Amino acid sequence: MKKVEQKEIKRILIANRGEIALRAIRTIQEMGKEAIAIYSTADKDTHYLDLADTKICIGGPKSSESYLNIPAIMSAAELFEADAIFPGYGFLSENQNFVEICSHHDIEFIGPNSEVMVLMSDKSKAKDVMKDAGVPVIMGSDGALKSYQEAQEVAKKIGYPVIIKAAAGGGGRGMRVVENESLLKNLYLAAESEALSAFGDGTIYMEKFIHNPKHIEVQILADKHGNVIHVGERDCSVQRRNQKLIEETPAVVLSPEVRQKLLDTAVKAAKYIGYVGAGTFEFLLDSNNKDFYFMEMNTRLQVEHTISEMVSGLDMVEWMIKIAEGKTLPSQDSITFNGHAIECRITAEDPKKFYPCPGKITKWIAPGGANVRLDTHAYAGYTVPMFYDSMIGKLIVWGETREKAIAKTKRALKEFCIEGIKTTIPFHIDMMNNSAFKNAAIHTKYLEQNME
Repeated sequence: MKKVEQKEIKRILIANRGEIALRAIRTIQEMGKEAIAIYSTADKDTHYLDLADTKICIGGPKSSESYLNIPAIMSAAELFEADAIFPGYGFLSENQNFVEICSHHDIEFIGPNSEVMVLMSDKSKAKDVMKDAGVPVIMGSDGALKSYQEAQEVAKKIGYPVIIKAAAGGGGRGMRVVENESLLKNLYLAAESEALSAFGDGTIYMEKFIHNPKHIEVQILADKHGNVIHVGERDCSVQRRNQKLIEETPAVVLSPEVRQKLLDTAVKAAKYIGYVGAGTFEFLLDSNNKDFYFMEMNTRLQVEHTISEMVSGLDMVEWMIKIAEGKTLPSQDSITFNGHAIECRITAEDPKKFYPCPGKITKWIAPGGANVRLDTHAYAGYTVPMFYDSMIGKLIVWGETREKAIAKTKRALKEFCIEGIKTTIPFHIDMMNNSAFKNAAIHTKYLEQNME
């Protein structure tokens, strides 16, 4: 075991906003530490800011002026003598330059080091690393594609259909499925252009396209002493255009043998790259529910970490902070998994077309009852700004069985009343009644094939 110096963290700046900022404030204060909240001018009247020990405005409403403004964030951290920065997800959570700047200022970044982040951030390079680690990967290009002509050659070699992806991508941007050679050139150029526009990097790569896969991911925790544990797997197959909408754990389609192989693979991969912190390995599960392939690693906390907490009893944010302090993880055998948990992402969007619907919430009645959790920063009178992601809350429900969890989720959704803006609550109610969802038969393309 590595010898690691333990250092108590007393003040933590939360480099984020909304529900994840409030969620972090709660755990930080429960641990007896101080929470420093930053905010933009668009968020200045949000109630959760008053719950922090300290709050400071760092810029204008645009993300580039505030939540992506590294100099302003670091100035706030130094002004209030923060020991550490908690990044949450989105914004700067996977920005290796930000991690290095924190290190130069002797401020602990609550997450992995920049070297590992760089290793996993480029998806084409990450695939090569995973291949070296003995992790199953999908056939594809040997790293980034240099030209359309190379794309043609690779596609002929691995066979159509293929999928073109942005190396620096995420959220479905810079991604195109190519069914045959006649479509390749136009879709290649479109993916390259979109990747350059969205990420400032037009690098793309190619993989064999798997029809109707499930999206299964494994939550891991790794400490500074070289220990790695898993916190189970999650089924994130309910998606619209590569955006997750509903997540659940455990993934009931997995046999015990396949599940154990999947979990062991993620732990092995984390050890291979020397990972530290909370991370998630994402896999595509073939329609045979047996073969799985590495897709990418998220080197941060996931939106859906909540359901892993519900079945394991672990507080993921608490353990991220403890890991940053140099504390040792519990043993894998000491963690037990109970029941079934479901998360519905509630967004300020039209439930049919998913168009953003910012505006003022005039009525808000939150659901309750045993084992019903609502992570949100919204309330009656809150104005959903137009500048950020449209998610306004996460409804998380636990049940002894999947059937009971679905029934409780449906009841809670019907109890949830939001007026003044459109939300995706009606969509989630429909999904709880959907026979394919009830039978765990949803795959990542189901909604596009059946509901659009």
